[in-house]
Amino acid sequence: MKRSELDLVIDWAAVEGWNPGTYDAECFYQADKCGFFVGELNNELVASISAVAYSQHFAVIGFYIVKPQFRGRGFGMKMWRAAMAYLGTERNISLNGVAAQQENYQKSGFKIAYRHIRYEAVGGGVVPDGIVELKTVPFDKLVAYAQEFFSAERKQFLQLWIQQPNSAAFGVIRDGHVVGYGVIRQSHTGFRIGPLNADDEQIAEQLLLALLAFGSDAPVFLDVPDVNSEAIKLAQRYGMKPVSEIAQMYTKEIPNLPINRVFAVTSLEVG
Repeated sequence: MKRSELDLVIDWAAVEGWNPGTYDAECFYQADKCGFFVGELNNELVASISAVAYSQHFAVIGFYIVKPQFRGRGFGMKMWRAAMAYLGTERNISLNGVAAQQENYQKSGFKIAYRHIRYEAVGGGVVPDGIVELKTVPFDKLVAYAQEFFSAERKQFLQLWIQQPNSAAFGVIRDGHVVGYGVIRQSHTGFRIGPLNADDEQIAEQLLLALLAFGSDAPVFLDVPDVNSEAIKLAQRYGMKPVSEIAQMYTKEIPNLPINRVFAVTSLEVG
């Protein structure tokens, strides 16, 4: 896939109702320029898949789409095989599977770890005291903190992610250490929050309020791991409504990540 073609694929994702971020493409593509694939038929792009290899041990599948008028002809399986061949058998591969595809993924060796529930709210309010902009935080400290929540190093991705146009990135600092951070970015409909990581529910709440304030009067969405009961309670406390659900799946072991401190995941497409 060429970089320009990813813009088209993100438009496909919007049509599917996934509501991708308006400026996600550059961040995603730079994560693994060789890990994005398109299927072409008679000079027309008809299918896509991403297979981002973050390391020798971890990868993420996403953007698995066949245009509706070309479904049922085996093109999706060809894309799937190309992606899996690229990643090989040694990596632990992650994906977020919609309900209609979960059984097929399980046949390919994926196991459900938990589910992400997408919540919707209306933005507004004010930024609480104690919130700082991430651009004022030493980047190495942010990288070290963010690393705790992901199965591979992705410094470049983080640098791009927190600097997207029409976005906001906030953190909380205690005794010189990052104890939570969150990002809100423009999406095809309203705004998306992700990630929202924090050492406890009170810090997560302060960050959530700051992020909602940025998305004033617009729909705001975030994807919450259903195994984090505090995150679910936080979303419900602010009147957020569940709008969809998707399964977090892995081919090997479930990574030993502090899921109790993940209040919203970064993305469903590249982890």
